[in-house]
Amino acid sequence: MRVALVGLGDIARKAYLPVLAADPEIEPVFVTRDPIVRRELGRSWRVPGTYEHIEDALASGVDAAFVHSATSAHVPIVTVLLDAAVPTLVDKPLAESYDEGARLVDLADRRQVGLMVAFNRRFAPAYRDVAAWPDLDVVLLHKHRRGLPDSPRRVVFDDFIHVVDTLRFLVGASDLFRVNARVADGLLHRVLMTVEDGERVGIGTMDRDSGSTQEVLEVAAPGRRTRIVEMAEVTRYEHGVEAVARRDEWTSVSVQRGFAAMCAEFLDAVRTGRRLDAADALETHRLCERIVANIIATPARRDVT
Repeated sequence: MRVALVGLGDIARKAYLPVLAADPEIEPVFVTRDPIVRRELGRSWRVPGTYEHIEDALASGVDAAFVHSATSAHVPIVTVLLDAAVPTLVDKPLAESYDEGARLVDLADRRQVGLMVAFNRRFAPAYRDVAAWPDLDVVLLHKHRRGLPDSPRRVVFDDFIHVVDTLRFLVGASDLFRVNARVADGLLHRVLMTVEDGERVGIGTMDRDSGSTQEVLEVAAPGRRTRIVEMAEVTRYEHGVEAVARRDEWTSVSVQRGFAAMCAEFLDAVRTGRRLDAADALETHRLCERIVANIIATPARRDVT
């Protein structure tokens, strides 16, 4: 199976290339406009098929594609791939706005082509374990950055979207939530979201000017609680007993952070002819659009209904 990787930046090299290169049935195809990257990565990964333009890669024959380009390039690149009937996995966000993302999902539906958005936390082993709790009651997700205030749209769609999607995954798809934000000089410094679904409640928060870059998930259910740091260190509290489990040093980051399982899901769908539908991922983008609109309208505490 020939699989194109469009865009060969940090995330492609760290999370995806090791997974695809380890699969003997996969022949990677590199697509990037940077001639130095094409030459160096083609040589180091022993990939002869390297192209500057996606159209040239398609002409050579491609069975599936992974899109890791800049967000601003997602729409034109994914449009070309879907028009060519190539199943596509694209890094979040699907597009810079809900409307653009909706047009891509509609195109995939009309062309009957598989489309998947890379929300890897849904596949991270530690997160999937707590998602299976039938009595999960409270979810607290902290995802902080250091010295990175930015425009509300860029923060929400490029980063906080992971918080939004993980809350949807763990708490539920409720349309009722509350947003609290702090904006200064047009830059978003902090955003907090509270969502409820039945008796289950979730809180997600991101401080873009905190003292460290870190992600911590805490969940609770009657009689037990779990704290997960960077999807790797898991501390369980049950009936007054604490147990700590750390990622085995031989476990890859791609496995720990869900990329391996996510790629396996996508590639299995391609191999078996099963069409993946990005409609649920689009709902996450819809909520992000509402959050951005709310922050811009009133950059303070607001209830969203």
